[in-house]
Amino acid sequence: PKTGQIPLWSYMLFFPFHLPTMTYTAIHTRSGTMKVKGKDGKTKKVPVPVASEVQPGWWVGGCYGHELGKDWSGIIDLTVEFPEKMKTKSYLSVPTWDGVPATPEQLEEAAIFGVEARKGGDVMVHCAHGRGRSTTVMCACLVKAGLYETWQEAFEKGVKPGRACCKLNGLMRKALTAWQEQYVNGKKAQ
Repeated sequence: PKTGQIPLWSYMLFFPFHLPTMTYTAIHTRSGTMKVKGKDGKTKKVPVPVASEVQPGWWVGGCYGHELGKDWSGIIDLTVEFPEKMKTKSYLSVPTWDGVPATPEQLEEAAIFGVEARKGGDVMVHCAHGRGRSTTVMCACLVKAGLYETWQEAFEKGVKPGRACCKLNGLMRKALTAWQEQYVNGKKAQ
């Protein structure tokens, strides 16, 4: 988990998991679309980029973010199913399964890491597709960085406009609410 690499024995032993996961993600990355409003006000479908800069220096993306060829100041990797391929100065692994959010404690750790890494350059927060897990952590990062007061505001104003395909399921919203109460609102009351 400290390097983001998956050992060869895992691919051999768990190929019934790795092969379909890698195949599905590759196809989904190449064919995924999202709805955006054009300058004319009409909604149209466009390809989902491998990563999007949702705020200056803050990027949300999927496991194909290495295709951007950037050297990141920090990477927060939320995958358990893919090896890390991006170049970075600092790396944090928060292994979570697809659709399952980081815990409030993990959100706080990731947010602190992200804010520190941002001081040195651009930060990438990624999961497999760059839609849910990464969005959850990015909301916490943007609040911790002082860009937004609440995770809801960070989601609606900070992430969604820059990456329209982002979404949060009920568990992700619940984790962010618990994080906000414990680490943001709770700190203000002290």
